[in-house]
Amino acid sequence: MNAQLAPPPMPDLAGLLARQRASHAANPPDYAQRIDDLKRLRAAFKARLPALVDAVSADFGRRSRHETLVADGMTVLHDLDYAIAKLRHWMKPQAARVGTTFWPARAEIRYQPLGVIGVISPWNYPINLGVMPVAAALAAGNHVMLKPSEATPRTAAALRALFASLFPEERVALVEGEAEIAAAFSALPFDHIFFTGSTAVGRLVMQAAAKNLVPVTLELGGKSPAILAPDFPVDTFASRIASGKFFNAGQTCIAPDYVLLPRRQIEPFVGALRDAVVRAYDVPGASADYTSVVNERQYARLVRYLDDARQRNAKVVELAPGDAARRALAPTVVVDAPDDALVMREEIFGPILPVVACESVDAAIDYVNARPRPLALYHFDHDAARTERVLERTVAGGVTVNDTMLHFAQAELPFGGVGPSGIGAYHGYEGFRTFSKAKPVMYQARFPGSAFITPPYGKLADALVKFLTR
Repeated sequence: MNAQLAPPPMPDLAGLLARQRASHAANPPDYAQRIDDLKRLRAAFKARLPALVDAVSADFGRRSRHETLVADGMTVLHDLDYAIAKLRHWMKPQAARVGTTFWPARAEIRYQPLGVIGVISPWNYPINLGVMPVAAALAAGNHVMLKPSEATPRTAAALRALFASLFPEERVALVEGEAEIAAAFSALPFDHIFFTGSTAVGRLVMQAAAKNLVPVTLELGGKSPAILAPDFPVDTFASRIASGKFFNAGQTCIAPDYVLLPRRQIEPFVGALRDAVVRAYDVPGASADYTSVVNERQYARLVRYLDDARQRNAKVVELAPGDAARRALAPTVVVDAPDDALVMREEIFGPILPVVACESVDAAIDYVNARPRPLALYHFDHDAARTERVLERTVAGGVTVNDTMLHFAQAELPFGGVGPSGIGAYHGYEGFRTFSKAKPVMYQARFPGSAFITPPYGKLADALVKFLTR
């Protein structure tokens, strides 16, 4: 009879939070400390990037090295460079206008660190989505506790080594563990919780945070549409959709989730998409450039989606061979799936692309607006007026016009969802603001005008109040 291994002890999360809070109260990081933190983090991250890339690939079973370097390497380095260049400006108090009624007083807005930030990061881009919010929190002068996904343990260990080489636990700590650790983590009384993951888990994090009135930033997902205008070149559309949809095998929160295009263009689009896939990967199941689905659970979920679509008489088209043994799911198109099919109801998060017949851009706008607001929207069109109509009439977390996903990589653009796709934003200055308290300060003048409106009220006060309320 085999003895059962005892589960690992629950880490003292409350004690760690208390130590971080005490350390921050004793020595809140000033500009010199913050800029040094960011510069050391950049240097260490760059030096350890090859090992981090290897860790991600080991966690996935196979992950394109180039995709990891671009999505998890380049984006982090660019974001750190931007913060290092702009931090001094961000930290300066901003002058605020005082209404003429209150002259000669003056006012300003000061950005102060919140204290201790809890970051919960996902498995799909475990480096990027862990390091970038930590860097933003450090730029804003906070201490940080990071809980990475248990689905990518090798990457978590590599990140723990990275942060431990730079910071004591009282400043930056990484907490590993399964779902029960994540639940306990999200219930801690942080000064702010930053969560990236599914909408379902985001609801649980928000419920746990609400018990302590902890503010949250939720970076969620949803079904991000791509709209093809009737006269936009189908080959170009297919090539750019393939690049966005099959990057990381579709395991991207802002990947195109489904496409809307006129029925007469469906067959040419599927053919052009197949050509784009073959050009990129030849045989995806054997290509080092085609990423595996992260684990068996996620692979089985995607297979279930396809089985469900077939049972509902949708047309399921494999564009090129996959390899189940390597969890390389074949790039697949699903045409005419009913609205109650799993691929139409659930965020796909894999290399499956539903195609929906929609005869005009206005009809596509109505289709998008009848569903929960997406994290991303992609419109392909050379007609500026029609593009403007899409931008005006739809609400989404972010938009790239005539391509996919590129808005995420822009440090000067806020990234975040809306409603079911998220709450709040980060990247660049928005990240600094998210993890700061914008504290309004008003400086009263030595001889204030308000001195004339104090009890006992007389004729002068009557005249002033009449003037002010005119």
